[in-house]
Amino acid sequence: MSALRPRDHVYTSGGVTLQKLEESNDATGTRNISEIVDNWEGLQHQNTVLAANRGEIAIRVFRAAHELGMHSVAIYSHEDRLAPHRNKATQAFQLGQRGQFTPVGAYLAIDEIISIAKRQKVTVIHPGYGFLSENAEFARKVEANGIAFAGPPANVIESCGDKTKARDLAIAAGVPVVPGSDGPVENLEQANDFVAKYGFPIIIKAAMGGGGRGMRVVRDEHSLAHMFERAKSEALAAFGDGTVFIERLLERPRHIEVQLLADSYGNVIHLFDRDCSVQRRHQKVVEMGPALNLPEEVRQNLLNDAVKLARAANYRNAGTAEFLVDAQNRYYFIEINPRIQVEHTVTEQLTGVDLVGAQIQIALGASLKELDLEQENIKIRGFAIQCRVTTEDPSRGFQPDVGVIEVYRSCGGHGVRLDGGTTSGAIITPHYDSLLVKVTVTGVNFEAARRKMLRALLEFRIRGVKTNIQFLSRLLQHPTFISGGSVRKIK
Repeated sequence: MSALRPRDHVYTSGGVTLQKLEESNDATGTRNISEIVDNWEGLQHQNTVLAANRGEIAIRVFRAAHELGMHSVAIYSHEDRLAPHRNKATQAFQLGQRGQFTPVGAYLAIDEIISIAKRQKVTVIHPGYGFLSENAEFARKVEANGIAFAGPPANVIESCGDKTKARDLAIAAGVPVVPGSDGPVENLEQANDFVAKYGFPIIIKAAMGGGGRGMRVVRDEHSLAHMFERAKSEALAAFGDGTVFIERLLERPRHIEVQLLADSYGNVIHLFDRDCSVQRRHQKVVEMGPALNLPEEVRQNLLNDAVKLARAANYRNAGTAEFLVDAQNRYYFIEINPRIQVEHTVTEQLTGVDLVGAQIQIALGASLKELDLEQENIKIRGFAIQCRVTTEDPSRGFQPDVGVIEVYRSCGGHGVRLDGGTTSGAIITPHYDSLLVKVTVTGVNFEAARRKMLRALLEFRIRGVKTNIQFLSRLLQHPTFISGGSVRKIK
């Protein structure tokens, strides 16, 4: 089949300029995505999925939708008008007029997104990760407008997205938690009271946060006041809510998470675990699964507690329960992420389950049984590792780089999966996350997967912008990583 040839037409609807992406047919037989999907028989042509996101996760959603025989709708900011994700959907629409929204604000424009969805008769909105994925108001408005939301309901997002509420939920369910404050810490006096009871070191966390923002480690009384205010102000700037809480700091723990799926009928399953201990400033760098050197009894207890938490929360759709595991293999619940994770591809490769496709179908009312996703059917095979290739310069403190990709040659081969849409000529702007492509590899065991990832990274050729590929290669050859331990602290 010939390559798709997008042709853009600008038209105005309701006073707002929209950009509709159409695909042209020509004498060579080129066919557009919509026409191809329409010709697949026995599938769900009446359903249309909108990805309320950008970049690789939007492309991931479109691919899942097309495999289900559904149409897809992309949205994009003016700054993203040349972004790859808009070319992967059946249709694409610009969010507002030029200058109406900031580059990030466009993807947070709830009313504009829902307006486009209603005009295009969208039946499912998938939020992806980041942006509006953990916004309860968005989920509530989507469903109030008769559109299915491929994520948890608003009340679950509120209870799980707020880490203090999620902590209370875990305590009520009998799941171990890190010693911490009873709810939010509102002022420095309360912070001092916590230190007087538990001592240093402590970690201050944003109640509504994630990705390491609004998080500060405090090791002495001298820096407490400054760090407390820094955490609150950063949380307010990043999440619109300056609420923080405090936990006793566990030194060099492992970060283990459990992938969950739940339907609308009270059924919950786990899809085993991932180890996300390799982090830089609380941002995950390398993810892998299943977790190495974890006693099987501990693993099973951890998996069971994750399912117990999801049931207690009346969870629906995909989510991740996250735990810290100390040197004695004692585990402590820290949060539930009520959305799909960047590293979901690790679980997909291990289990063969299409998590994003399952999200869409669960949102439309499918049960886990109907999807053949009962617990006894979930098995894992081999080992998987994911690396995030970013346009960051490790030699300059991982400063994001911008520019035009002059040369882009990716990797491939047996057991190598790429998630992204970058090509030569793509423009890397300063407006968004620096993630370029996710590389996920599988092997029969950890060492086979590690060597495959090294080979895959070696095959990349990227010119025009700096990347972290050499850094990732060095990390994968670090003695601690090779031994199956975690290289948790990366400057």
